[in-house]
Formats: sequence, structure tokens, C-alpha cells
Amino acid sequence: MRLTFLGTGSAMPLPDRAQTGLLLERDDRRVLVDCGAGVLGRLAATDPGYEGVSTVLLTHRHLDHVSDLLALVKARWLAGNGGIEVVGPSGTKALVDDLFDAFDYLDGRVDVRVREVGAHDFSVAGFDASAHETRHSVDGLAYRFEGDGDEGDLTISSDTEAFEGLASFADGSAVFVHDCSFPDDVDVSNHPTPAKLGAALAGHDYGRVYLTHLYPHTEGRHEEMLESLERRYDGDVRFARDGLRVEV
Repeated sequence: MRLTFLGTGSAMPLPDRAQTGLLLERDDRRVLVDCGAGVLGRLAATDPGYEGVSTVLLTHRHLDHVSDLLALVKARWLAGNGGIEVVGPSGTKALVDDLFDAFDYLDGRVDVRVREVGAHDFSVAGFDASAHETRHSVDGLAYRFEGDGDEGDLTISSDTEAFEGLASFADGSAVFVHDCSFPDDVDVSNHPTPAKLGAALAGHDYGRVYLTHLYPHTEGRHEEMLESLERRYDGDVRFARDGLRVEV
């Protein structure tokens, strides 16, 4: 599997960080996990482009994770591509229906299939996956993708507090992508700080942990944040960046 970080920012994007979007590829199978503002442009710069991605897997319904979704649907329609499947937690169908109500000129012109999943095993775009409920201000899911052959597993946390249940869900993953939105001196709920994330990860085993969903508050403070996290968790932790490609 190859993971490309298309967007590593947040609801307050930075010039070099689009909102959330991750592209997962294996051979000719592809799935886009979330599609926030700026992700469509980043996707257009990849080898498959938006023409080559026909499945979007949403973690939750917040705007910085879905705002380019309908733009992606329209771009594929204009390019003459086939339909698109949107998969996500409870509420995904209502979200897609509401988008088409607002932009009704697209209704009936594009084939959009919607499937809702829960905290269980499922298959998406040819990938075997499982889901775990997150702790955020709306219902959401973290996803673990099963490796094939010599590949390891990949887990993506979505937006969430750091907690033991999710840390255990991801245990043994070759790559664990986790929200780390703010440094320690920001009083925040629904997102982790480095100290809280390090405490949750302690005692677990991951190949690499990538920090993402970064607010502007983290700018210039990456070294400090890593030091805080690594006082509690001694594994390989790195900051993600837009355009970073990782072999899992």
C-alpha cells in the first residue's frame, strides 16, 4: 500500500497545508479518505488524478473533511468519468442528500452511491478494513486497513481525543496516522495535545506514527511537540506534510 498525504491541515488551513485528505493506493485500487478544502487540487497533481478515484471514505461530517466532496463529484462528471461511491459513518447519506439539494442541477446527472458503515469489518474499494468509534464533537470512525502479503496495516485516527481504546485498535500497525491538532498549552477537547497522545500510545507498538490535522498554533513548535510526546511514548513519531508519500 502507498499512502499520500494530500492535506494535513485543519479547519484553519495554512498556505502549505490543505484540509484533511489522504489517498491510499494498492495496484489499481484507490480510496480517498476525506476530502476537505484544497484536497481536490492536491489530488489532481497525483498520478491517478481525480479521474482515477471513484471511492471516497469519510471519517465524519465536519466541513474541513467534506468541503471538496461535491467539487470532486462535479470534476469527475465534467471529465466524463463514471459514478462515485461515498462511504462513511451514520449520517453520510443525509449529508450527500443535502449537498444535492443545495446544488440540484447535478441531481440525476451523476451516479453517486452512498453506503454507511459502523464499528465493524467491511470492504471498500478492494481494501479490507475495520472501524472504531472516535471521541469527537460528532459521530466519527477511525479506520484500519489490512496489509496484503508483506505489507503492514495502516490505521487512520480521524479527528478524535487520544484514548486507550483507539490506541489498542491500532496496535501493531505499520503506520498510524493520528490527529495532533494543538501544542500542550492549548486547552482543547475533541482533539489531543502531544502529552495526551503520548500517554495514550505508551505501551503500544507501531512502526511509525504520523501527526496530522495541524492547526496554525503548531507552526514553529514541532520540535517542542515531539519532545513532549516522546517523553511518554518512545516510538518513531514524525510530522506529516502535504505531498508526503509513505509505503506501508
